Amino acid sequence: MKDINNRYDLEERTFLFAKNVGVFLKTIEKNIVNNEYAKQLARSSGSVGANYIEANESLGEKDYILHLRISRKEAKESIFWLRLIKEVNPGKYDEITLELMNECTELKKILSSIINKALNAKH
Repeated sequence: MKDINNRYDLEERTFLFAKNVGVFLKTIEKNIVNNEYAKQLARSSGSVGANYIEANESLGEKDYILHLRISRKEAKESIFWLRLIKEVNPGKYDEITLELMNECTELKKILSSIINKALNAKH
């Protein structure tokens, strides 16, 4: 059994990020704006991990880098939606959105590092 506290298990870490986003989204006030932002955030947060898994199951180096880039793009998008939810609900979700944005920023940096290493290994 995997140690879910292992911060270096990126598949598990991206899973926990998406799960934590889902748990958070179940708590936010339901209105037309939050509902739309929540849908977008649910998709992008899950896609971070899904594309990382796809990268690990890639068919070659180009496919690997492509999926890592998509994963990083989805992380950036998740940060965007979290920020919007935070800003349109002043003071309501500041702590949790900042926590999730920080985790997602770390994931984005890790993915960028992996991409850079993969690209530099080609040269």
